[in-house]
Amino acid sequence: MATFDNALRLRVYLGETDKHDGKPLYEAIVFAAREEGLAGATVLRGPMGFGRDSRIRTSKILRLSEDLPVVVEIIDAREAIEAFVDTLTPMLHSGLITLDDVQALRPD
Repeated sequence: MATFDNALRLRVYLGETDKHDGKPLYEAIVFAAREEGLAGATVLRGPMGFGRDSRIRTSKILRLSEDLPVVVEIIDAREAIEAFVDTLTPMLHSGLITLDDVQALRPD
């Protein structure tokens, strides 16, 4: 029978062109998560979205955007995610961080 562990999901919503120290912010977040030994990170690129400025960003040919929405998602133990937020927060100049309780099943 499968067993589930309590975990925390961190999502960072940002734009594709957001930077940190001259490189893409999503990339900086993934490398920082890896350095801190988190279980894993995934970057999801959205074909359409809008943020606080209400400007639509889309990948449609007639409205090419160079700043598509990006979500970085990381799931790990609560303590690990909460510690990582301290690393993450100074990297962000805009964007949004959300945290959700999740149940995680890790295959053997």
